[in-house]
Amino acid sequence: MTMTPEEKQIILESIRDIPDFPKPGIVFKDITTLLSNPEALNTLMTHLENRYKHYNLDYVAGIDARGFIFGSILADRLGIGFVPVRKKGKLPYTTVAEKYSLEYGFDEVEIHIDAFGKEGMCNDKPAKVLLIDDLMATGGTAKAAANLVNKVGAECVEACFIMELMFLKGREQFEMPVYSVLQID
Repeated sequence: MTMTPEEKQIILESIRDIPDFPKPGIVFKDITTLLSNPEALNTLMTHLENRYKHYNLDYVAGIDARGFIFGSILADRLGIGFVPVRKKGKLPYTTVAEKYSLEYGFDEVEIHIDAFGKEGMCNDKPAKVLLIDDLMATGGTAKAAANLVNKVGAECVEACFIMELMFLKGREQFEMPVYSVLQID
């Protein structure tokens, strides 16, 4: 399913640009204005629901923290479970971790070892999982999160982003399909 140019415009116009945040030269894409705009949020979530309702997904996994918002809404609309992918040290039970590179150093994300059921199985087959986040820049965090989903025995079938910064070429890190609602050049 594709969005109309008018629907994309509603979403795009609801996202605020914050220049020089968190440091000079960066233009931060602030989604809080999208979240507070009922028309834009409903337009986005209806589009995602229509896109994914025939994927026969078992779970939506959202990346800490803004992926939690979109992922939990979408999981509810699809009638399936939601799993948070958290920054290291934030989950209370046994976890599996994956490191990823930052500009200067490394970071890690984690999920519970049984996040998608025992050995990632759902109805005697690997659980089908959609990964979601608000923004893909270089793709490092999302790639690590997708690896975690697969590491515990589930299957990450697609990575979904509300916005993709095309000039950073994060999509090239993925072997699975990647979908972005808005592409920013």
